[in-house]
Amino acid sequence: MKLGRKLNRKTLWVYVLAILFAGCYHAQDITGNWQGTITPPQGRPLRIVLRVTRDDSGALKALIYSIDQGPQGDRADSITMQDSTVKFVVGMIRLSYEGKLSADGNSITGTWTQGSQFPFNFQKATKATAWPLDASPHTVQFVTVEPGVKLEVLDWGGTGRPLVFLAALGDTAHAFDKFAPKFVGKYHVYGITRRGFGDSSYPTLNDHNYSSDRLGDDVLAVIDALKLQKPVLVGHSIAGEELSSIGSRHPEKVSGLIYFDAGYPYALYDRAHGDTQLDMLDTRNKIEQLLPFDPSGQKQPIEALLDTLPQLEKDLQNELKRLQAVPPPTTNSPQPPPASAFFTVFNGEQKYTEIKAPCLAIFAVPHDSNAILPTDSTHRAAAVAFELERSTNMANAFAAGVPSAQVVRLPNANHYVFNSNEAEVLHAMNGFLDKLPQP
Repeated sequence: MKLGRKLNRKTLWVYVLAILFAGCYHAQDITGNWQGTITPPQGRPLRIVLRVTRDDSGALKALIYSIDQGPQGDRADSITMQDSTVKFVVGMIRLSYEGKLSADGNSITGTWTQGSQFPFNFQKATKATAWPLDASPHTVQFVTVEPGVKLEVLDWGGTGRPLVFLAALGDTAHAFDKFAPKFVGKYHVYGITRRGFGDSSYPTLNDHNYSSDRLGDDVLAVIDALKLQKPVLVGHSIAGEELSSIGSRHPEKVSGLIYFDAGYPYALYDRAHGDTQLDMLDTRNKIEQLLPFDPSGQKQPIEALLDTLPQLEKDLQNELKRLQAVPPPTTNSPQPPPASAFFTVFNGEQKYTEIKAPCLAIFAVPHDSNAILPTDSTHRAAAVAFELERSTNMANAFAAGVPSAQVVRLPNANHYVFNSNEAEVLHAMNGFLDKLPQP
């Protein structure tokens, strides 16, 4: 009888402790949507949404949205909670945050650091209070492009030739939420978020998983999965490398390529001026072919390496002159960590010298100086001069390297040409698309 009482009492305490621990866990669980409004010292109020989930291992992950600037989210490089202290860093936008979770688990009070520091508080969103993240008229699906890797694909609908939008580095397909629907009257319009960003999968960070051709193969896999008949690909910024990867290796898969300020060296190697990044990668690859070094080996790899060195030396001398003329600005803001998809995509760039598909290349030449950072006069003047030289050289290189391409130069446009110069971009695109033969 006494033993039975002890067992019953022990069982009761187990239940009590389980309930208590469950309550503590629930109070400390920060998964879900959090939102708040931030007002910078100079600027309009912005509504911010933090979406916190867990990956397959149970670790926290997060996307942060500035919904008044667009529905695409920036992935947090890290998010942690320890002893009710919540911290996250988004290196892509130089953002860090630290705050305290309230005892009831419904608010986070803290400091937002992005250049300057601002007090900023999050409230836990409910179904009744949650701000809508995406009002664009599209459906969302996830397409498997290789085992364990799925890409977010947006479908704005429409009929006719497929038109597929690819976003800039760090952006998602939602960057086109306002622009893409303008084409649904004549085309079936899609958007793809590349691996490593947004809601797409985040495979292991290595040069193979994020090489230009691997990213190009992802787009081809989506085309095949959705059974798209020779679509036109529209790429912004770094997406030029995916366009050129496909246009040089599989031009038969597409009807045309449209570059939105995307015809830079990662899309077409400038033989006249070289490119420091690409020439360094090329040299690195040739060195790796020689290692471990075999004195009795073939001479061709050595000759190939020697051929790359003069151009790389020229590149580095030019970079040194530029850096000596204007020291880089200092900043205490968080930087994109080297172990991120951002830098891994850079490290996976390849040289493309021939594009075989019909092309329209739109360049911002010169760029809108008001959109060029930094803001201090000395660094700003140098940055404006550098961007002018770079964009002019690449527009000329694209016209020379792809003689059949239609090259459009938009004076004083910013890098997001489809936003800053929408009417001109629509005019150029419609003219190009109308002249393409039917697949």
